[in-house]
Amino acid sequence: MHVDSLGWNEYFNVRFHEFHGCGYTPGRIAGQSRDRYMIWGDFGALSGEVSGRFRFETKTRSDFPVVGDWVAVRPHGDEDSATIHAVLPRRSAFSRKRVGSVTEEQILASNMDFVFVVAGLDQEFNPRRLERYVVTAWDSGAMPVIILNKADICSDLSKYRDDAQKSAPTTPVVTMSAKTGEGIDVLDQYLQPGTTGVLLGSSGVGKSSVINRLAGEERQLVTDVREGDSRGRHTTTNRELIVLPGGALIIDTPGLRELQLWADEEEVDAAFSVIGKLAEKCRFRDCRHEQEPGCAVLEAVQSGKLDEARLRNYRKMRREQRRLSTRKKLHEFQIEKQHVRKTIRSHERSINRRER
Repeated sequence: MHVDSLGWNEYFNVRFHEFHGCGYTPGRIAGQSRDRYMIWGDFGALSGEVSGRFRFETKTRSDFPVVGDWVAVRPHGDEDSATIHAVLPRRSAFSRKRVGSVTEEQILASNMDFVFVVAGLDQEFNPRRLERYVVTAWDSGAMPVIILNKADICSDLSKYRDDAQKSAPTTPVVTMSAKTGEGIDVLDQYLQPGTTGVLLGSSGVGKSSVINRLAGEERQLVTDVREGDSRGRHTTTNRELIVLPGGALIIDTPGLRELQLWADEEEVDAAFSVIGKLAEKCRFRDCRHEQEPGCAVLEAVQSGKLDEARLRNYRKMRREQRRLSTRKKLHEFQIEKQHVRKTIRSHERSINRRER
């Protein structure tokens, strides 16, 4: 198992330079279970955990390793274990606001080239939910690709494809069936050797079936969805990195029950670029596209050029993003304050030990 086959490139090589000659070697996080990590590299596969110094100096949970991260590790001689001393800067990261009332980022996967947003062509297909996933995908820094799965049970494939394309005009849309294999070859153009993709979507859309089809074997357990509402249990319970037969890598993730935004204003606008282009023709520069006179966006809705439901979803996410931005600033201030206090206490303890 060589790092080059795991996605290592010049970007990471440059950022690992400071660790050369320190007894560290690069590795990639392939799995996580609580505070233990599976690490792949030239050394093979090792189980590891972060060092005490790393734990002390880290400010937030989002700074800890996640699946897809490249890390600087020190293997423990003949043991099948290692210590993680640093996480290399991420090229991309898929994040959401952590579930609950705390304003904190939760990184689900990192260093991927493509974000495959999977939607099922059944009763659970929801263009508005798709828009939310695409906003978060754009925010990751990777290229989003929409996979419409379960084409074998869809009676009007062109309608669903059109609906998905309207929800994400600048995002490629692929239709396929993980069950029959129909359309799976279209993904070959993205899944080249050494590239990394991540599969995201709600529970029951068939991500595990897609993984199994790509891997050519039953890598992931598959369960049936309920007939009444097309919902399914979380077949995948942990995030993990999987090497595909062709040399590409894929990160599987559990189905998400909730996807709260962690995106910036620019990413929301990027996912709704059609509205942005229309807004350039609005009479007022700060137009909110609600009741303002001379609003080109509202005129597009009235003429049928823009779906009103899409505009409502855009407004909703912009409001959510503005609230999040305010809460982020407060949270960052609190984190920095806690870090300063921790540093001062550590310094005081060090002085007391010397005086003894």
